[in-house]
Amino acid sequence: MKRVLITGAAGFLGSHLCDRFIKEGCYVIGMDNLITGDLKNIEHLFKLENFEFYHHDVTKFVHVPGQLDYILHFASPASPIDYLKIPIQTLKVGALGTHNLLGLAKEKNARILIASTSEVYGDPLVHPQSEDYYGNVSTIGPRGVYDEAKRFMESITMAYHRFHGLDTRIVRIFNTYGPRMRLNDGRVIPAFIGQALRGENLTIFGDGMQTRSFCYVDDQIEGIYRLLMSDYHLPVNIGNPDEITIKDFAEEIINLTNTDQKVVYKPLPQDDPLQRQPDISKAKEILDWEPQVSRQEGMRVTYQYFKSLPSEELYKKAHKDFSNHNKK
Repeated sequence: MKRVLITGAAGFLGSHLCDRFIKEGCYVIGMDNLITGDLKNIEHLFKLENFEFYHHDVTKFVHVPGQLDYILHFASPASPIDYLKIPIQTLKVGALGTHNLLGLAKEKNARILIASTSEVYGDPLVHPQSEDYYGNVSTIGPRGVYDEAKRFMESITMAYHRFHGLDTRIVRIFNTYGPRMRLNDGRVIPAFIGQALRGENLTIFGDGMQTRSFCYVDDQIEGIYRLLMSDYHLPVNIGNPDEITIKDFAEEIINLTNTDQKVVYKPLPQDDPLQRQPDISKAKEILDWEPQVSRQEGMRVTYQYFKSLPSEELYKKAHKDFSNHNKK
């Protein structure tokens, strides 16, 4: 039985990865400090003999007894609301956390996959974005804490690969959605659906002509799994190239939720990317992967998930109390 460590296990993608590796017959060790994760996402796994959970912050020394075959590093704030509230912790989990887990992978002779992001491309000057594009990123802007944390993750991972011969994988994740997203995490899809469910107007930042490409979570997990099992160590984009403007997407949400909300416009946040679309040629060629779930089908499932949440979730604070973590 393969033993797998998944950090950020109680988060959106981390919890779905736990499910996938349990399904594959692995022994899964989930690790999360629960700053942004939620145990509800993995509580169905606690009864299983081949799952255990460590409540631990990966920026501290990481020890896991026994052999490990795979490590998937998904511990990081991932929404603007979170990483702007805990900027130092975001940088630390990308730097110290990644360093600790690469060291653990070296000790255990384990293959490690790190979760990078399309944010390494910043506000791109090249469209669509392929893996050989170096990006247009502000190191000192408010989003820099997330962008540069991920860029450092990639750099140190490649250093361990080249210097220590570590078996590494790097996935660049584009906008992903589906069940278990936090309703008030500030990202486009939960923000729009939450506003529709509360009967509020939908808020668009900027003129709405900026674009995004949304990948359903099942497709994303399949791509990540295939990358881990491949023999390719350079970054690979995993995302859906079906591009749409935010303005058109807001109209899709209004139609999906059968509401009559209006759209209101607010200023665009600093360094918010105007275009986001993955070039997935490499994933198609190397992994034989491309998205299978249409946005219409994925959004239908996602909407039903949000609609089924307790009513108090609709009015829950957009973020936890991060005051203590800001001091660290």
